[in-house]
Amino acid sequence: MQTSRLTVVLTLAAVLVACGETAVLKVAEGTGPSPELPAPNKTLLPTVNIAPAVGWSDGAKPTAAPGTQVAAFAEGLDHPRWLYVLPNGDVLVAETNAPPKPDDSKGLRGWVMKRVMGRAGATVPSANRITLLRDSNHDGVAETKTTFIENLNSPFGMTLVGNDLYVADTDRLLRFNYVEGETTISSKPMKVIDLPGGPLNHHWTKNVIASADGSKLYVTVGSNSNVGENGLDQEQGRAAIWEVDRATGNHRIFASGLRNPNGMAWEPNSKALWTAVNERDEIGSDLVPDYITSVKDGGFYGWPFSYYGQHVDARVSPQDPALVAKAIAPDYAVGPHTASLGLTFAEGSKLPAPFTEGAFIGQHGSWNRDPHSGYKVIFVPFHNGKPSGAPVDVLSGFLNKDEEAMGRPVGVVIDQQGSLLVADDVGNKVWRVSATR
Repeated sequence: MQTSRLTVVLTLAAVLVACGETAVLKVAEGTGPSPELPAPNKTLLPTVNIAPAVGWSDGAKPTAAPGTQVAAFAEGLDHPRWLYVLPNGDVLVAETNAPPKPDDSKGLRGWVMKRVMGRAGATVPSANRITLLRDSNHDGVAETKTTFIENLNSPFGMTLVGNDLYVADTDRLLRFNYVEGETTISSKPMKVIDLPGGPLNHHWTKNVIASADGSKLYVTVGSNSNVGENGLDQEQGRAAIWEVDRATGNHRIFASGLRNPNGMAWEPNSKALWTAVNERDEIGSDLVPDYITSVKDGGFYGWPFSYYGQHVDARVSPQDPALVAKAIAPDYAVGPHTASLGLTFAEGSKLPAPFTEGAFIGQHGSWNRDPHSGYKVIFVPFHNGKPSGAPVDVLSGFLNKDEEAMGRPVGVVIDQQGSLLVADDVGNKVWRVSATR
């Protein structure tokens, strides 16, 4: 009986992988301030095009842009996804993955999808810790690696305000007392607020950054579905960026309709908050472009009712025409299904031109596009606080000739020496991109 069931499941998995369609447009055509948006192409089963995770062979590494070089800053990590640089130059890395979420993707199709996605390296158990990396001699390699905080619950974002270190677990925002130079924190955290979690916790990552004056914290909360198929009652407080008063813990929705915001950063010239957002799946390889955008206080960005402004998603019922009429189009598309997660600006960077003014974006890579998209770090040039040109590859070569993933980039930050650090959760490394001498 078990053998028969396994045969059926594997057959269904093969059918699922084989089903779908292929892209008509190039990634570049779904990129920029005015991306091409063809008609939706909804298939019986979604396009599933996994790049199986294989890791890096000895001595292998990504390809760095001309004028730059790349080397491993730290190795032997356990699914590193997010990075934060402390004022003394120490680097914190969240070693993390999804928490248990038994109510997500129920049914046979969900069971198959979970196992297919496991080929991409997305289902390893979460280490639930933050590790400290220290490069005391500034040679570009962390010689110290210590467990900084453990026993967390799928941690992701981190930010420091004074001596208060905030960590966004999947279901709550925590505060720890930080002492500069310490290599571990053993004190118990204080809970600031609860965050949406639970047994249905589809987009589980929560990021946090602080306002310039430290009075407010901004927390990303992704949606609990692709396009509301679990019911809009499951989306309360989700698909949004929260603003949290640091002194009181009072919070409000700062912006909404953002399907799965991850990276956040303050643009150096305009001082505006920007975020990187993963848009919806399953309406074709060319839809919908992921994007980066400035975030307006009170702004609504369409999800789930519409995409890229006021393009209605017919799968969502009932619709909300009044909300769609208010939907704000994003500032800049970064390609369909690229899974753009990491975001940081070039402020403090010592990389050469053209990487002097603009945004670095970590693209984790597609599963719902044929051919693949993402699997690299790109740079979008800015001028006067706005994107000003086509993206440039900073770090590529994460897929081998067989379209297998040797690595998948996620979080990006500028270190104290002005180099770019990139978390690679399949390669289990942190890469460092620096200027060639």
